[in-house]
Amino acid sequence: DRRGMATGMAIMGFGGGAMIGSPLAADLMKHFAGPTDVGVAQTLVVMALVYLVFMLAGALGYRVPAAGWKPAGWTPPAPAANAMITQRHVHARRVWGIPQFWLLWMVLCMNVSAGIGVIGMASPMLQEMFGGSLIGVPTKFAELDAAQLAALAGMAAGFTALLSLFNIAGRFFWASLSDKLGRKTTYALFFVLGGLLYVSAPGSAAAGHIVVFVVAMCLIVSMYGGGFATVPAYLADLFGTQMVGAIHGRLLTAWATAGVLGPVVVNYMRDYQLSLGLPREQVYNQTMYILVGMLVIGLISNLLIRPVDSKHFMTDAELAEERRLAHERAAATEAGAGSQAHQATPTVWVVLAWTAVGVPLAWGVYRTVLSVLKFIN
Repeated sequence: DRRGMATGMAIMGFGGGAMIGSPLAADLMKHFAGPTDVGVAQTLVVMALVYLVFMLAGALGYRVPAAGWKPAGWTPPAPAANAMITQRHVHARRVWGIPQFWLLWMVLCMNVSAGIGVIGMASPMLQEMFGGSLIGVPTKFAELDAAQLAALAGMAAGFTALLSLFNIAGRFFWASLSDKLGRKTTYALFFVLGGLLYVSAPGSAAAGHIVVFVVAMCLIVSMYGGGFATVPAYLADLFGTQMVGAIHGRLLTAWATAGVLGPVVVNYMRDYQLSLGLPREQVYNQTMYILVGMLVIGLISNLLIRPVDSKHFMTDAELAEERRLAHERAAATEAGAGSQAHQATPTVWVVLAWTAVGVPLAWGVYRTVLSVLKFIN
């Protein structure tokens, strides 16, 4: 009943991992560094062991609920009267031939391409657009000396950290909001609001409005994270929940494509315009308009999405067979768990699980906030 919030919480872990891994790696390399060794090998070994423990704990603690399971005392809400939310289920092998899958593929690809484009160029973009004004020096980027460039790089690192906070927060906020607004409306908001923010960026930079520019970039990145977190719920709405994991895996080819498309377009345009002799503070203007074009493509694709035709859904017999197979696989993986497999988890294990998640994440947020404070101050 809270598909968006649930997937938002899960995808938050993906965004939060960078806030933990990056400072941890830096600290470990400083610890292991010596006169003849930078400490990379030792750092990788330690991080591998840490990841092994946490990932094994998560995998071994995972349980597939029994068919029809629900929390004690909880009454499920009435099915939503929304044609975009199906109560039936599509088999994963059929999605390749369904138009809605490819439209949603394009929606995710365009949203992520634009977002990754901004994330990838955030640090140099801020430095080159605002130059010395970031450190109180009325000088363009190309005219700064080495000490001023170093100070500017520190400011840009804080800006990047601020974006990471909005990235992870956006994954939970926008995905949860989609439970109220609906997935299609939420994505339409991403594309329309995002397009306006992209268009405003060159003007705010030219006018020297640093705060306006930073707020716009933070909102853009939050919608990138929100779009990535909302798409599993969108898939469940359209194709049902029985095989949404497998379908999501197929849809992630859009994210992989965007991981190449976004940065390539941004970097190519930047290098091309620098080769034409444009000032550094102006080389991102055309790029922003290209990213807006991607958002327009995504918006059109989203508006074209309609409920899936009934011919694509599994029959009752097919669904029963898939559920039987799923039950057998779950029973096999839980061999030895016995009657405890679907009983309430003891409170102490719940507390330990949240501690294992919460403490590292809180530390990552703390380190990120320290970097953000340097940028704000």
